Amino acid sequence: HATDHLFASGKQPFKRAAETGKHVAVVGAGPAGLSCAHRLAMLGHTVTVYEKREKAGGLNEYGLAAYKMLDERAAKEVEFILGIGGITIETAQQLGSDVTLTELRTKFDAVFIGVGHTAVKQLQMDNEDAHGVHNAVDFIEDIRQLNRHDLPVGRNVVVIGGGNTAIDIAVQVKKLGAENVTLVYRRGIDHMGATDFEQQVAQTNGVLIRCHAQPQHIHVQDGQLASVEFEYTAIDNDGRLAGTGETFTLAADQLFKAIGQSFDASPLGLAAEEPKDGQTNGVDTMHRPVIKNGRIQVNEHQRTNLQDVWAGGDCTPGNDLTVVAVQQGKIAAHNMDEYLNNG
Repeated sequence: HATDHLFASGKQPFKRAAETGKHVAVVGAGPAGLSCAHRLAMLGHTVTVYEKREKAGGLNEYGLAAYKMLDERAAKEVEFILGIGGITIETAQQLGSDVTLTELRTKFDAVFIGVGHTAVKQLQMDNEDAHGVHNAVDFIEDIRQLNRHDLPVGRNVVVIGGGNTAIDIAVQVKKLGAENVTLVYRRGIDHMGATDFEQQVAQTNGVLIRCHAQPQHIHVQDGQLASVEFEYTAIDNDGRLAGTGETFTLAADQLFKAIGQSFDASPLGLAAEEPKDGQTNGVDTMHRPVIKNGRIQVNEHQRTNLQDVWAGGDCTPGNDLTVVAVQQGKIAAHNMDEYLNNG
């Protein structure tokens, strides 16, 4: 409500401070990177943002369902952020190939990494490549970027996952004409990553949510998805999720995988492993950020083990939420400002 009112007014409430002469590189034009860039620009620094895609905005542009982001909302938000001045976005620039962290650290006074989750998790099951099986985020992106609301959807659609992306794709395909949409999650509804509101959106749009079930087999016929077999789950005596041995099968001509995304550390020259003796896969971590549990490790100021490199958003520990990413970008910017001013 507050931002709608502000956009309608056409006013820019932020002012850029006097130019400091410092130049910062931001990798990733998602919520964390844009938040960091905007605050740095407000503090008087010049910022160049490197984005691997053709558009800025991150998941707000590519990963949220079309029914949520009407009237090019994400693009307008980016335009508003750039309105403060001092920020340049270089698109189609992939970290690790078009630019490297070493080059950025040499060229700029400081670097912020906000690359988000860059890899889609897979089920690791047979027939996962069958016709009719899709990654949810890819399908959502196709609808948004190709402006295609006529993409074919199945009559019986199954969604595997329990987060907001699972809700997004389930509601989206229902709105596109799917007859039956069933969202299946391996734990109880109270453990779903999707908010209570998102769960209500799904249910009020005709999506059936089934909990305590995990996929066991993807069945195909002549290369086409035919059904998905699930096993009921329960919590064992040790508090762990376990299969009960009892199964059921859902007819499906379309299956969407929405079991999460992960951070791909390879553009930094690292694998997502805990470093040992200052080394990770033979790369000196004195010159690379430390990766642990699949995330870039940062302190309370979003600073990595490298004195001139900060990180924020989904590629760092914490809740994978837009508001968290935005806050982390601002926290990093203020600590970077202190570093840039004091050395």
